[in-house]
Amino acid sequence: MSGNLKHIVILTGGPSAERSIALASAKFVAQHLDPIKYTSKTILLEPHGWIEQETGQPVDLNDFSLKEGLDKVHFDFVFLIIHGTPAEDGKIQGYFEARRIPHSTCDTLTSALTFNKQWCKDFLKNFSVPMAWSTVIASEDMEDIDVQVFQYPVFVKPNNNGSSYGVSRVNTSDQMRAALQNAAQYDHEIIIESFIEGREFSCGVVREGKQVHVFPITEIIPKNEFFDYQAKYEGASQEVTPAHLDAQLTIMCQEQSRRIYQVLKCRGLVRCDYILKDGTFYLLEVNTIPGLSPASIVPQQARAYGWSMEHMLDVVIQDCMAH
Repeated sequence: MSGNLKHIVILTGGPSAERSIALASAKFVAQHLDPIKYTSKTILLEPHGWIEQETGQPVDLNDFSLKEGLDKVHFDFVFLIIHGTPAEDGKIQGYFEARRIPHSTCDTLTSALTFNKQWCKDFLKNFSVPMAWSTVIASEDMEDIDVQVFQYPVFVKPNNNGSSYGVSRVNTSDQMRAALQNAAQYDHEIIIESFIEGREFSCGVVREGKQVHVFPITEIIPKNEFFDYQAKYEGASQEVTPAHLDAQLTIMCQEQSRRIYQVLKCRGLVRCDYILKDGTFYLLEVNTIPGLSPASIVPQQARAYGWSMEHMLDVVIQDCMAH
């Protein structure tokens, strides 16, 4: 490895249902790192350890290094691209922060807070962020729920998960039991959230030094009932970037996204998802490790902003290494 280059690890894989998306995102990152500035190795998080993808060499987690012959290779930066646990919930960030190795995402506290949808909503209520009504139940209590008390339709989803796994729109009380069981496959906590009829939008944000860049907004028009897994990753949606919004609504959504990024003390690329109803953007969730596959929303937005993918990744790396 050249001494002038920064040595990047792309850490991906993981045990969650979103593993395949993480692998696609990691491949995208590897393809778009600027070769003039960076070298990279991809490390897979597997049940039996952390393994370098090409050689199968295990990572020494005592100092986060790889053996190359008689030498040990250390790294300058980790591009963390694991969707779901144990990255979006902040567990792996704690490991790197304890070793003072910079990484591409929010810190442990912010990651844990945003991964728990209800905790994040409870925190953001203090900042007057519009959100749908919701409540959380433990999976072991779901049989005791009176399904007649809710005003339908509602969404039922895992409280700690992403990519719309385990999410159901429930239109009548007789559909609730099956929806609860579906969500319980992915998490021990289930969030029940009121349905807001409206248009769906997403807005990416990234910091560069003292400047917070807010990308052009994307409107998501699902072919299914909502923006589910098929809509996100299998082409069952139309995504319009920049979204067809008037200037006032565009500024409103972008400024709200900027504010959320700042009050949560986010780092790296973050995506805020909304439903627009009657001139108000209701926050659905904050995604601190958004997808970076060719089909993903944030790359679309960065291109519309005038950035190459190499520049987008460079901004993330440079900013996170400086903080």
